[in-house]
Amino acid sequence: MAGHSQFKNIMHRKGAQDARRAKQFAKVIREITVAARSGLPDPASNARLRAAMWAAQKVNMPKDTVERAIKKASGATAGDDYVEVRYEGYGIAGVAVIVEALTDNRNRTASDVRAAFSKHGGSLGETNSVSFMFDHIGIVSYPASVASEDEMLEAAIEAGADNVSSSAEGHEITCAIEAFFGVRDALEARFGQPEIAKLDWRPNVLVTLDEEKAVSLLKLIDVLDENDDVQAVYANFDLPDAVAEKLSA
Repeated sequence: MAGHSQFKNIMHRKGAQDARRAKQFAKVIREITVAARSGLPDPASNARLRAAMWAAQKVNMPKDTVERAIKKASGATAGDDYVEVRYEGYGIAGVAVIVEALTDNRNRTASDVRAAFSKHGGSLGETNSVSFMFDHIGIVSYPASVASEDEMLEAAIEAGADNVSSSAEGHEITCAIEAFFGVRDALEARFGQPEIAKLDWRPNVLVTLDEEKAVSLLKLIDVLDENDDVQAVYANFDLPDAVAEKLSA
């Protein structure tokens, strides 16, 4: 089991379901706000806004909530002004960690992120201190039922993607970040809305952890992910099957 994408299946979330839902909504609304201000408030003309609206659908955000967020962001008195920031550092055992955030207070967010690293055996580094251990790519995925392996490969190549990985579970298409929106839109036009469409930090080197170190690292990731300013956390760890099964029990 590798990377951050599966850690939520291991760590049991504390707190009520409605509190978790509120946090999800808050993170998506921040992305909608930044997306709407970065271009036109019309999703047809703003690829990032379309992506943010898809994210809202994934967490079942009501349509009127999305529309209010766009209207507020594009209004003359738009309210909170969020900026994008990225933090990089090391967790326990030298695991590389990337934290992406949207914040209206850089000092607060930096302090919170630094404290989380320190408390859980890590250290916050400089920008680009660990990103070289990741590939920054676009990812689009579809269920296997939408197309055959050959059909998806042909469509992805025509759209400008770099690679397609197909299995019984589905198709994962990867591309350069510069090509992401074009690839996503071309595939959506042919196969409908994808299950996943996002920019991702994919580790190109992995650190294998034992149970003790895995528990410590997952606590760090969980604390970071619970921060309202944090949008995503990526880490280059790998868990042996035996450790993953024990933590899942």
